[in-house]
This record gives sequence, C-alpha cells and structure tokens, in this order.
Amino acid sequence: MDSRRQRLHDARLYLVCDIRDDALIDGALSGGVDIVQLRDKHAGDAALVAAGRRYAALCAAHGALFILNDRPDLVADAGADGVHVGQDDHPVPATRELVGPERIIGLSTHTPEQIAIANRSDVDYIGVGPVHATPTKPGRPAVGTALVREAAAHTAHPFFAIGGVDEATAVAVRAAGAQRVAVVRAITEADDPEAAARALRAAISTGRQEARGARA
Repeated sequence: MDSRRQRLHDARLYLVCDIRDDALIDGALSGGVDIVQLRDKHAGDAALVAAGRRYAALCAAHGALFILNDRPDLVADAGADGVHVGQDDHPVPATRELVGPERIIGLSTHTPEQIAIANRSDVDYIGVGPVHATPTKPGRPAVGTALVREAAAHTAHPFFAIGGVDEATAVAVRAAGAQRVAVVRAITEADDPEAAARALRAAISTGRQEARGARA
C-alpha cells in the first residue's frame, strides 16, 4: 500500500472547509485531523490554487492528506493528494484520467445503491451521509445511522460518516459501525478548533464523549 493510501486507511478524522486562515487549519491538524478537504464553491481557480497550496503545506507538515473538492483539473496545481467528487460531479473514470493512478479519489454516497456502485468503481474512499440534516448540504435529506450500518456491512472501501456529526453524534455513528467521520461546523465554528478536533477524535476512537465542563 502506498503512502497516501496507507494514511487514508489510518485516518479517523476528516475536516471539510472553505478557504480559511492558517491558524484554523493548523489548530485542527494539531488536534488530530488526518485529512483536510478544501471545498469552496464560490472561489475562482486562482484563489483555489493559492489556498490549496497553503493547505497542502500545512497538511504535509502534520503528515496529513489534503483533498480538493470537485476540481480534478486543479489537483496538480494545488498540490493536493487527491480529489473528492459528488454523485452529480465529474464521473469517476474521467476523474481518474485527470488525477492519475497515484492520487486519491473520494466519492459521496447517499443510498445503498450508490454504495454498491462505488464498490465497483475506481475510488479510494466514500463519504456516507448526510447522517443528520445540515445547512452545508441544503435540500439533501438525512439518511440517519441506517446507511452507516449499510456501509459498515457492505462497502469495499474506507468510509467516512458525514453530515451534522459533532462530538456527541460521533459516538452514535461509531456505534453504527463507522471508524471514521468527516465534519465541517464542529471544527470551523468552534472557539478552539484544536480542542474540538481532539474531542472529536477521542469520540470516534473510543465511542465516548469526553467529560468536560464546557464544550468547545
């Protein structure tokens, strides 16, 4: 197994965010984030590449992976380790042609049928969700933990439960069979991103929420 795929296999905590300053990304990585995905639907190509290069350097310093959302054509310029696509984005075969065999491809899945198709596709991991309704995916109905159980039983790939996951709900998705979670607001809206990441990682690793006087 190559280095990127080994790190993917070992990953537990995945942060998805738009263009942010270095302090938030560095704090999240220091707290235990294994993968950072840059997802910014409003940024132009130059801004994505510039931010991507910053994220790539920060991730490399922490031994983490950097993934670019929905832009396989910019992966090389941004220095990304791979790309994440949705069901309505670039088809997986065309994405693989653009990024090559060494980089990682992730795919969003929302139904058992999509998980089954992903098993036969040239992807390296899948996202499963949204587990709970979330403003980051408006109009996308929540799938609950049932789809997490489906993925745990039937996926051929590493998978990340995503959608409204925070320190408390990470415990429930772990109980449903997830070993990995992806989050947005649980870290980006936290007063202390490093502490929030550390608590999330503990929850998905141990299945218990930390006893703390105040949540980050």
